Amino acid sequence: MAKNLARYRNIGISAHIDSGKTTLTERILYYTGRIHKIEEVRGGGDGATMDHMELEKERGITITSAATTVHWQDLTINIIDTPGHVDFTVEVERSLRVLDGAVMVLCGVSGVQSQSITVDRQMKRYNVPCVAFINKLDRSGADPYRVTAALRDKLAHNAVMVQIPIGLENELNGIIDLVRMKAYYFDGAKGENIREEAIPADYVEKADQYRNIMLDAVSMFDDDMMNLMLEEKPVPAKMIDDTLRKVCIKRVLTPVFCGSAYKNKGVQLLLDGVERYLPSPLDRNYYGTDNEKKEQIEVFSDPSLPLISMAFKIVEETFGQLTYTRIYQGTLKKGDTCFNPRAGKTQRIGRIVRLHANDKEEIPEASAGDIIAMVGVECASGDSYCNEDINVSMESIFVPEPVIELAIKPAKQEDMIKISKALGRFMREDPTFRVRIDEESNETIIKGMGELHLEIYVQRIEREYKANVLVGQPKVNYREAPGKAASFDYKHKKQTGGSGQYAHIVGTLTPLPDDSDVPFLFVNKTVGGSVPKEFIPGVEKGLREAIDKGPLAGCQVIGCQIDLLDGSFHAVDSSEMAFKIAARQAFKEVFLASKPVLLEPIMRVEVETPIEFQGPVQGDLASRRALLLGSDMRDQYAIILAEVPLSEMFGYSTELRSKTQGKANFSMEFARYKPVPASIQEQVSSKYRENQAKGIKE
Repeated sequence: MAKNLARYRNIGISAHIDSGKTTLTERILYYTGRIHKIEEVRGGGDGATMDHMELEKERGITITSAATTVHWQDLTINIIDTPGHVDFTVEVERSLRVLDGAVMVLCGVSGVQSQSITVDRQMKRYNVPCVAFINKLDRSGADPYRVTAALRDKLAHNAVMVQIPIGLENELNGIIDLVRMKAYYFDGAKGENIREEAIPADYVEKADQYRNIMLDAVSMFDDDMMNLMLEEKPVPAKMIDDTLRKVCIKRVLTPVFCGSAYKNKGVQLLLDGVERYLPSPLDRNYYGTDNEKKEQIEVFSDPSLPLISMAFKIVEETFGQLTYTRIYQGTLKKGDTCFNPRAGKTQRIGRIVRLHANDKEEIPEASAGDIIAMVGVECASGDSYCNEDINVSMESIFVPEPVIELAIKPAKQEDMIKISKALGRFMREDPTFRVRIDEESNETIIKGMGELHLEIYVQRIEREYKANVLVGQPKVNYREAPGKAASFDYKHKKQTGGSGQYAHIVGTLTPLPDDSDVPFLFVNKTVGGSVPKEFIPGVEKGLREAIDKGPLAGCQVIGCQIDLLDGSFHAVDSSEMAFKIAARQAFKEVFLASKPVLLEPIMRVEVETPIEFQGPVQGDLASRRALLLGSDMRDQYAIILAEVPLSEMFGYSTELRSKTQGKANFSMEFARYKPVPASIQEQVSSKYRENQAKGIKE
């Protein structure tokens, strides 16, 4: 039987850490009949269904995104519960890349926090429509009206409340639906019985006020609705729903829902909202690249067309690799042979499974709109799979650069193989996790998005691979950048017996603007064949090798453009290799002549602390070279925003806890690179020069 794609929703649930995403997902699973007992994220029981990893249960946080399929009335919803912690940002990134819509969860007390801003930026990048759910309205200090205003002010959303709560904090009793003008109460031990009633008399005026605000905002997008309002005629609920759906999908308006997942209030109404306002696969436009014609083509959610799908996440399991896949077009059947354009080869798909957190249900086929997993297929995250007779790739995933590194080594030499195996697996699974061997110290260096990110991986090596690891001090990933423009004129000549080497290049180095999308740009401006075109790739290769390890402190070079203007060659002695060597040496000279600066990663930090500790917390941040951006008062708490160098943030969580009797918490995310003070630049570069000299002597 052909499935009705209009009754499909692929949604993600994402938010700042601790806003209640996993609790909300747990309630959705319960109300849709997927589970029969609600488990909480923290304390007692087996831990939340979607947090299936041991470490997730212990820490009460989500580390990897988990997928499940649920049915709400006759609607099929594929849900991905994503982590809130910035260190696992790639999990959110790749989930949003393949989803049609999202639920942005906001804490009713804290409102828009730093990671909410990151999640919003990711949704914008992939043009994902969303509805907002203001959660935790049972908590002291909850205020959905303030949070909606923050959505407008801080995230520039045209946010409109489609519901208001009946009571707040410990008096939260129900929800008023402003579209239908009805009050809803959630009875039963788990809020499973919904009772619909007339709006309580003391809330009628407030409901009218907020309904008018909603109608004013929505009618801007519909002339018929505007006319009805001008004529003071009633506006039918269906007209409001249809217009809200249209504007939500275009991302020009965000409907705001409210409730408390923990207290089982408002979750079923949110599911109705997902059905009414978020897009089905048919409502979104997706594009791929035809690799042969090198042009963009539209991909249609039609099961009868040739297959186009994308592997967006990889998990290694005991029985082989599990590849989370979104099918955009066509149908994938068990036993099919598919083409992987990146690898340039065909692969047979053995088994296909539908996922429910850690459980798998085998299925014979999957078609457009489905999110499933392929078992035992060797591929990389972001690979596309298509029919053998077409060659189409879907747009890849944006991967942020790692900002922190650690040196690790096995406690016992025999554990080395286990550690190598673990690191290989983690690199395949997580594109933000990198591993390299340091040539000078021969140490294994792991790189990631933050202390927690690397700490989790070290713990996973110890638990899943039973290998003890010794961990060095965390190190910051500095970058180097030119300070001013400089020019070069470099000749590479080497004459030994037989043919020699000759290359001559002339050009300029200029700093790129701070907001440049690319770290390095090479432009060939030679004319008249002064450098033959077959040697140009050699020049670019040499430059790209040189920027991997800058001459100032051995760090990656960013923010520079090299223009090749002129040069000369020798008919016999010139080669691509000679020009590659010349480019490497020329770069070293010109870069040092450009008054280079060392850059350090700056983190945007948000600290939430009781007001009595505000002074000491701000003082401590100032001592860490912080730039204080401002503070905000919320009940008895101060929210402090600052930009702090990453090198000053190691061990900050312990320090903050001891300064505030464990009452404060903080979150941080990468903001940008910024020049370090001259004293630190000198310290880092002289240490690099010493190590270089030692290496030469040895």
